[in-house]
Amino acid sequence: MFRILLKSMLVILLIVGLYPSGQAQAKVRLVSDTLLSERQHDIVLESPALGKQTSLRILLPKGYEDSNETYPVLYLLHGCCGDYKAWTARTDIEKATENLPLIVVMPDAGRGASYSDWYNQGDYGTPEWEKYHINELIPWVEQEYRAKGTREGRAVAGLSMGGFGAMSYAARHPDLFVTAASFSGVLDTNLDPDFLEKTIFQNQEKVPPGTVWGDRETHEIIWRSHNPWDLAENLEGVDLAIHTGTGEAGGPLDGGMESPVEKTCFVMSTSLHNRLEELNISHVWDSYGPGSHTWGYWQRDLHQALPRFMEIFNNPPEAPIPFSYKSAENSFSVYSWQVEFQRKNMEFAKLSNVSTKGFDLTGSGKAEIRTAPWFTPHGLYQVKVKGAGRTKVIKADADEEGRLKIDLDFTTEKAEDTFSVSIKPKK
Repeated sequence: MFRILLKSMLVILLIVGLYPSGQAQAKVRLVSDTLLSERQHDIVLESPALGKQTSLRILLPKGYEDSNETYPVLYLLHGCCGDYKAWTARTDIEKATENLPLIVVMPDAGRGASYSDWYNQGDYGTPEWEKYHINELIPWVEQEYRAKGTREGRAVAGLSMGGFGAMSYAARHPDLFVTAASFSGVLDTNLDPDFLEKTIFQNQEKVPPGTVWGDRETHEIIWRSHNPWDLAENLEGVDLAIHTGTGEAGGPLDGGMESPVEKTCFVMSTSLHNRLEELNISHVWDSYGPGSHTWGYWQRDLHQALPRFMEIFNNPPEAPIPFSYKSAENSFSVYSWQVEFQRKNMEFAKLSNVSTKGFDLTGSGKAEIRTAPWFTPHGLYQVKVKGAGRTKVIKADADEEGRLKIDLDFTTEKAEDTFSVSIKPKK
């Protein structure tokens, strides 16, 4: 009986750590809310991350005002050269969702900003599109609407550049989204960097070369740190779907025309599909043959995706335990674990085999790790760093609800590229 009770308590503790109850308080300011129809609102927000006002369109469930229910949210992203109005202007999204208990949020993302915080020739700063969408918009939605506010209640999907955004956001933040879908997405930027740099960044955003992610040759790590193919292993535990045509002539929804852009997206989508197959990560692969880069197919993809989203919301897959996560950022947070590096160069690091028993960390320089609140506040834990051959007793922080703070130094003589850290209660 004691073992069963202990196991139950551990499961509850893991769920609390893996499924945060909500985001930080939103920092955006509401400028206006215009009711366009019974369910459709146009919102204008003042965003610190963007340094300007930005618009979004929201579809609320039928009967929202008369209900006390909480609802899952689909973040539906537009493609290159479009805006937040694209999905309602070019598809039947309002009709397709009229009987679904679902909030649909369609934010703006710039004509070719590629869902990223810009490098800006090393100055960084605005626009920070990822920061806006992830750290400002999601908290605001969950603060202002009766949204579920958990990983199990969030989906992200998009077309073309928005397909990239959906898979990049899901891979960079797998603890925020339970499901993600790409329609004709740009899913492996390693294959054709010029397609993004010239066709999207320069032509649509009208910025000098290297503005968004830096020059590809000298800042490849920034490019790859956003690329779904490079981050594919992070997608374990996220329900995934990739929809794409081949771009060849003969499709049924476009008059049979050929599409060079869809051909490029097909090659990139196929590359991510193959990578997920290599990693044994389950996903829907909908390669539907001839078809162009046009709205008829994206509406078809949306109609196929919506029932799946609702099914996933009703029966969400559990977040993986143990889990692994790959990032090139100097600091990152995932499933309530926080890692901060002090190092000379930006490079990929990997936090892997993470559970209550310990973790592995691959990286360089010095790293500070704060665990999720999976441990007993004030409890003493024996932390053994195998790569450095040392053991230390660490007290869980009561203020942090049972987190452990662990420091690793990859620059010491005995350090290796990977530290294996074991954690167990001190007897």
